[in-house]
Amino acid sequence: MKQAKVLSESELKRVLAVIASRKHAARNRAALMLSFYAGMRVGEIAALTVKDVLTGDGQVKDQVLLRGAITKTGEARAVFVGDKLRKELERYVAALKVAQRPGDTPFLLTQKQTAFSPNTLCQLFTNLYAAAGIDGASSHSGRRWFITRLAHSGVSAKVIMTLAGHRHLSTTQRYIEVNDAMMRAAVEIL
Repeated sequence: MKQAKVLSESELKRVLAVIASRKHAARNRAALMLSFYAGMRVGEIAALTVKDVLTGDGQVKDQVLLRGAITKTGEARAVFVGDKLRKELERYVAALKVAQRPGDTPFLLTQKQTAFSPNTLCQLFTNLYAAAGIDGASSHSGRRWFITRLAHSGVSAKVIMTLAGHRHLSTTQRYIEVNDAMMRAAVEIL
């Protein structure tokens, strides 16, 4: 099975430009950034509620605690919210007045004001990548980008594995993209 493409910086900018030019830009950008900046799976993103992401006073939490019921492994895990993701989520919350919704409502709503299913969110991502002219990208591209970027930044494999919610290091290693430029840079360190 072919793996999802890991986007370059310019490809990510193209997707974000496509999002900005379409309806539901704030929501779609937030969904994409949860994939890229938190490494979340589409099923996890689709299942988020307002209270998962926001404090009682409407602030973005430092950690999003994913319930075991919504993770692939069935085990709860913490998703840490970095500065870039926090800014993206704050922008979305302000644009759509998300903090005013009851806590148990979906964090991301479809145009019909219902929760996304993992499948509909997957289709949304696929459509956005296609509109940006990016072949080989899928709903897993953001997750692979997240894991690859952490690995290439020198983050410990054990930390990456834990952040990704993987049970085995071998699973995490399959996500990491390697190319000629990276290998060339590695040998230049010597």
